[in-house]
Amino acid sequence: MTDTAEPTSAAATYEEDVIEQKAVRLAKRERLIAERADAAGGAYPVTVPVTDTIPALRERFGDLQAGDETGVTVAVAGRVVFSRNTGKLCFASLQSGDGSRIQAMVSLASVGEVSLARWKELVDLGDHVYVHGEVISSRRGELSIMVDDWAIASKALLPLPNLYTELSEESRVRSRFLDLIVRDQARQTVRARAKVNQSLRDTFAAHEFVEVETPMLQIQHGGASARPFITHSNAFDTELYLRIAPELYLKRAVVGGIDRVFEINRNFRNEGADSTHSPEFAMLEAYQAYTDYNGIADLTQELVQNAATAVTGSTTVTWADGTVYDLGGQWDRISMYGSLSEASGVDITPQTPLADLVALAERAGVDAPPHPTHGKWVEELWEHFVKGSLTRPTFVMDFPVDTSPLVRDHRRVAGVVEKWDLYVRGFELATGYSELIDPVIQRQRFEAQARLAAGGDLEAMRIDEEFLRAMEHGMPPMGGMGMGIDRLLMAITGLGIRETILFPLVK
Repeated sequence: MTDTAEPTSAAATYEEDVIEQKAVRLAKRERLIAERADAAGGAYPVTVPVTDTIPALRERFGDLQAGDETGVTVAVAGRVVFSRNTGKLCFASLQSGDGSRIQAMVSLASVGEVSLARWKELVDLGDHVYVHGEVISSRRGELSIMVDDWAIASKALLPLPNLYTELSEESRVRSRFLDLIVRDQARQTVRARAKVNQSLRDTFAAHEFVEVETPMLQIQHGGASARPFITHSNAFDTELYLRIAPELYLKRAVVGGIDRVFEINRNFRNEGADSTHSPEFAMLEAYQAYTDYNGIADLTQELVQNAATAVTGSTTVTWADGTVYDLGGQWDRISMYGSLSEASGVDITPQTPLADLVALAERAGVDAPPHPTHGKWVEELWEHFVKGSLTRPTFVMDFPVDTSPLVRDHRRVAGVVEKWDLYVRGFELATGYSELIDPVIQRQRFEAQARLAAGGDLEAMRIDEEFLRAMEHGMPPMGGMGMGIDRLLMAITGLGIRETILFPLVK
């Protein structure tokens, strides 16, 4: 009888290898701690005496020719991402946080036999290493430091992933720190996001807006139709909500005299997650007194185009899949009802009976929205017939009144409100309003929402008496807008939402 061993999976083999490597590295850590000359040394010194950065050295000495010597002595630190040990000369690539690399050359002639032996025995891939020496170009033309002194700056106990094998999307999302180490695109996305936020702030500053912060924890959720996260305050012994939008607080600031106000911060919505939605996301909201939804659309176009230019140098962007997309020029503005009528071949107006909308939906195979109303049916039908045909950035104007409780009635068309949604790359990027400022009508809208909530609509708004009291003190005419920062990165880079969020929530 012959025993047949079960085949070991690749994953199990990898885990065993990691465990073995960690044990070896832990032994090296113990040796470094035992050998340290003072409390700041060992495997984890409190600091190392760097004088330069790797990016700065590449900028300064990038034009050296093969074999050049500079006579310039520097001290840098970086993560070891490549290592090759030979008899009397060791090579290592040190990587900085931005992905820049420089070669460290550790030779017997420069550091001596003991130091060279310690390098070979103690330095592993993933370690942070400090090196001191002369800047040179190797015989192969590689910018290098001829090391005369070195030290471990931080001992890595776990190995790096294979730098030549693409991490899976799941691995990238769950271990973003590894993604940042090994993948240029991950680092570029972080910097692109920073450029976008800076550009937004610069554009607002040019228009004399004031940046503020409003509460994340709210006694009553509002400002959007969404299901909230609920928590409890022990100090106040009351139920609180993570905010779904900052709108009602920002409008109070406008009532108080801050005529141009914006906020970039986090929102939380207890809803589904997919390629364009995340339960936690970054949101920009802005309100400007004495303008309307047309003026705020002009501002939004400028914000997006300036952000694209800040990241890519142009309003024509190239997405991650190679697609070239033009964010420049003047963007189209279409009517929701008009575009739906044209695409469906049926004349649809705010007065179209609900039964006619339902019949059209049944013919088109459109499922009923939750808690269906005239407005919700119109929006579902519009998404079915029109949304997929939009290629250029487009403002979709004039929405049904019953889906937009915070928006003022259209100045000429009955049954619609002065609201737009901006569609870019096939998804909604931003929304803008001519804001409702009549407190009597606002109360009526809130009451209608409260009836929907009583009927089981978990996304309906509640009556916010404090906000109504602010309105009753006089709210000036204004335009307002909201835009997802994560989605703005998606529009510029072509990436999915889990790539644009540095540390997205995952199961």
